[in-house]
Amino acid sequence: MIPIVAIIRVEKPHWPGIPLWIPLILLWIPLLLLSPLILLVIVGACLAGGVNPWRAISTFWAIICSLPGTNVHVNANGANVLVRIR
Repeated sequence: MIPIVAIIRVEKPHWPGIPLWIPLILLWIPLLLLSPLILLVIVGACLAGGVNPWRAISTFWAIICSLPGTNVHVNANGANVLVRIR
């Protein structure tokens, strides 16, 4: 399953963080429309670098499909950043 939404929340000590919902599904529409051009660029770059393009594409797709369920927590200078991908 491809990622559909990312939720970003920044919390500071005296400020409750408001979650920012980013609809990743809207990014898939232009990606699908530009996919022939993107595939040509990827295949060209892989062939120039001596990498099997089909293996590179399948690895990239596997990484994209494994993103849902990812949670990232960062604490720095009293601020907390939370990123969730669903």
